[in-house]
Amino acid sequence: MDPTVPTIPTAARYVIVGAGVHGLSTAWHLATELRARGLGDGSEVLVLDKTAIGAGASGVACGVIRNNYFQPAMRRLMAHSVAVWESDPEAFSYHGVGYIQAAPDAMHDDVVQIHAEQQAIGYESVLVEGVEACRDYMREIFSDWQAPGVSVILHEKRGGYANNVASLRGLADKVRAAGATILTGVTVTGLRLTGDRVDAVETDAGTIACEHLVAAVGPWIRDLWSMLGMPSTITVRTPEGGEVPDAPMWTYWALQEGILGVDPQEFTDNHGRFPPVVHVDSDSPLYDDVDGELITDEIWGIYYKPDFHFGGVQGGASPEPVGRPADTVAVDPYGPASPEFVVGTDFVRMWTSALAACHKRFEGRRDVYRREPSGGLGAFTPDSFPVFDGVRGNAYVIADSNHGYKMIGVGALVARELLGEPQDLLAPFRLARYGRGELHPTSHSPFPWS
Repeated sequence: MDPTVPTIPTAARYVIVGAGVHGLSTAWHLATELRARGLGDGSEVLVLDKTAIGAGASGVACGVIRNNYFQPAMRRLMAHSVAVWESDPEAFSYHGVGYIQAAPDAMHDDVVQIHAEQQAIGYESVLVEGVEACRDYMREIFSDWQAPGVSVILHEKRGGYANNVASLRGLADKVRAAGATILTGVTVTGLRLTGDRVDAVETDAGTIACEHLVAAVGPWIRDLWSMLGMPSTITVRTPEGGEVPDAPMWTYWALQEGILGVDPQEFTDNHGRFPPVVHVDSDSPLYDDVDGELITDEIWGIYYKPDFHFGGVQGGASPEPVGRPADTVAVDPYGPASPEFVVGTDFVRMWTSALAACHKRFEGRRDVYRREPSGGLGAFTPDSFPVFDGVRGNAYVIADSNHGYKMIGVGALVARELLGEPQDLLAPFRLARYGRGELHPTSHSPFPWS
């Protein structure tokens, strides 16, 4: 027998494909629920991953945890997830430093609305309005603050960031403690369908009969979707009554993220503490920090934080579309051989210049920019918001549309749905919303997921 081939069971009640944040969270909560309800000992839950725990998108996620959403359904869902992060900060390597959004006049009404609705659900945040008030507020935190074009600030007191790899190890420990099994190095090659149900999962190490399948595979969702016999295009109706026939179900975007290789201790607040995660949107012209040339005179946005896991100041900007049909993209979150997955010089120029525009301490620091796996590839849905839904009778799809890592609580809700308890927080994310025209509202942010 080949010792490199994992030994797999011939059957499992629940098979979860993907050992990232969604797969592990679902396994942990499902096994825990089964034990608590006297329905099993957790061993009924099996997690499969073709490589390793956190080998995909979760392992290169920037780790930002925020509730800064214009969409009420996303805001309620994220409040639930933040509570899960807060439930065990040590195990999840979670840093509850808060989150600041600084924005221009064009986004003023959106930010004010977000603040009001955060207050309505009891999510603590502070609203600051006016150019001078915003400057004074930020200089109370950072003496070198100089970001242009900011007239409204929303400071979330909860949220922050987590160290991705460490948090996934913590999740995996919880999965195993609950009695479930994680098998890595097992590639799903197909699904055996009988009628409208998945009877078995076919892998390169053998076939596993199952009663329920959960697809939690991040950017590989296109492939599992195809194995389930689901369509590659969909009709999308808008709330205004319009219709987009044959919209691609999945579109790939390369996430633009990077690291400024400075000591993370260099980016502390005026009191020497680690600051909130900062997200700046500005409509002031952005100039190159090195040669002074205009980079853009359109709205731009960046986010950033000090991070010891990444060994510097880590963050990003709006993602870039891959530019090819989704069915021709070879999905690999690291993608060293795929030029569309490599952060380009335009991003480096823009991000480092924007950091310098926000903080004097980052002026002239482009030379320490470091290229490391960060961000990866995202599979976006037709409206850039998640799909959480049952398909094919006994399969459940977790398609986060790149909102994923922060949404650690989705697994708890999916676990309850698998046990026959529909969750109101997941109801706005069903596949049927596209045909019904029940789309989520969009903001004035330059980011596609907002």
